[in-house]
Amino acid sequence: MTTLEQEQLKRWRLILGEASAKKLQGYSAGSELLDEEALLMDEALAAIYDGTSTGGSDDGAGASSSRKAGLGPSAPKLAKWLGDIRTFFPPDVVSIIQADAIERKGLKQLLFEPELLSQVKPDIQMVATLMALKGKIPEKTKETARQLVKAVVDEIVKRLSQDLRRAVTGALNRRQHSPLPSSTGLDWHTTIRKNLKHFDQERKLLIPEKVYFFDRARRSKEWTVILDIDQSGSMAGSVIYASIIGSIFASMPALETRVVAFDTEVVDLSEQCANDPVDMLFGIQLGGGTDINKSIAYCESFIAEPQKTLFILVSDLYEGGNRTAMIQRLVDMHQAGVKTLCLLALSDQGVPSYDDAIAKRLAGHGIPCFGCSPDKLPELIEGALKGYDLVHLADRVKHGSRA
Repeated sequence: MTTLEQEQLKRWRLILGEASAKKLQGYSAGSELLDEEALLMDEALAAIYDGTSTGGSDDGAGASSSRKAGLGPSAPKLAKWLGDIRTFFPPDVVSIIQADAIERKGLKQLLFEPELLSQVKPDIQMVATLMALKGKIPEKTKETARQLVKAVVDEIVKRLSQDLRRAVTGALNRRQHSPLPSSTGLDWHTTIRKNLKHFDQERKLLIPEKVYFFDRARRSKEWTVILDIDQSGSMAGSVIYASIIGSIFASMPALETRVVAFDTEVVDLSEQCANDPVDMLFGIQLGGGTDINKSIAYCESFIAEPQKTLFILVSDLYEGGNRTAMIQRLVDMHQAGVKTLCLLALSDQGVPSYDDAIAKRLAGHGIPCFGCSPDKLPELIEGALKGYDLVHLADRVKHGSRA
């Protein structure tokens, strides 16, 4: 067999599990399908994907004779398994396997023992799980859980903060010019346009008589940004991203930021958002019913100057309250001059199920409804604050994704 064929057989053996070993061995020309390292990878995968039992066994996750027993209740076995998957698989695969371990095997023990939780890879999925189980996490594990959530928050802030700040300042500072020179604030467009009459035809040079710079001074609370966030269980990733983005907005002097979360009740998280986004996330209750209309009614009280207000509804639009009133509130808001849009998802995982009928009705009134990855949000925010048409802006940002 060629090296490539051996590698392909090994991959199929890892994918299909122990049940495929006998048949695949017949294609291997007598050579072993799995080397020592691959056997350890197989054991780690088998603990989750070979069978569905949640019970334990004496021979552990690595026992090739009875892998359907899974990881069982043993903390040492779980610790070894966590170490194995982080050794043999890349971070994105580790996240998937961890999530499957909790869903398929019911391994809540991962979250209840500080020693185990400290070995879990921090990611959005794990934070969502912690938020959903926060009332059941024992006292001894709470600080470890908080540190895991903080690690994810810090990573997202690091990833998005600079671009969001640049988007906001870039949009709000291009209102007037400043006499103070700054290379980063040079307004090339205005400088060239106003000095065209000074173009030297002989030397083919533009010799400006006056150079224009953008004013970097920022007025306090120039715009109001309202994030109205659906706490439905299906929106977990979007809730986390939107909440953290709200905390970034809250740190900008030019923005008056309000962050509201809702199910059938409305919770104003604006104060926690400005102080500690980790505490804010632990204050969110995932799941439950949905009354979007009630939350929008609450948010209307924050709109003092419609032309300087950006309202972002983060929701899949499955309304359990008054659908007609909800749509009318959004339309009235839009017609009053508020920059109004609905993000069906704010995540890297694509757009989940959503109420297509309501989305189309809102879009028909000029309120775009679409999924947006967090990395695209700065472009969306900057365009909205600059006064761009939101429908055209949404089309550009989503690059043809379905709305």
